[in-house]
Amino acid sequence: MPPIPTLVTPRLNLRAMRFEDWPAYRQLMASERARFMGGPFSDTLAWGMFCSDHAQWDLLGCGALMIDDQTTGACIGQVGINAGPLFPEWELGWFVYPEFEGRGYALEAAKALLHWAKEVRRLPSLVSYVDPENQRSANLATRLGAVLDRTAARPAPGDLVYRHYSAMPA
Repeated sequence: MPPIPTLVTPRLNLRAMRFEDWPAYRQLMASERARFMGGPFSDTLAWGMFCSDHAQWDLLGCGALMIDDQTTGACIGQVGINAGPLFPEWELGWFVYPEFEGRGYALEAAKALLHWAKEVRRLPSLVSYVDPENQRSANLATRLGAVLDRTAARPAPGDLVYRHYSAMPA
């Protein structure tokens, strides 16, 4: 499996998860904002998700990267590629902590990880599973060049599936 990458964009550092990331992650997963991901989640379920986000790197060659602001060093969210038995296809996902929304961070981080998926990991395609009420994520998927795929398999029956054709190898 490839090592966990560190990706750098003009404003961000995308890096491996650390235990110090757990408190903010836990808080988000326990909040009403987690409803778009099937939550809110108990600490037990959130911890399992946190560990899975990291463990996928060793098991599947993908996983989550935390997003740090280069100027302040603050961890502002997460971007990741999920796979395994809970996901019908390779899935690009993201979240930004509430106080950092609306600044283009998720778009910048997701673009960097899409590029890595195509150029380094050589994944055949990616999808993003989006709750139909999560208009911000649907808009972001579209801004990333993804198109709605109404025929794709999905982990939850109501999810919208956005296909990232741009992640397909040339």
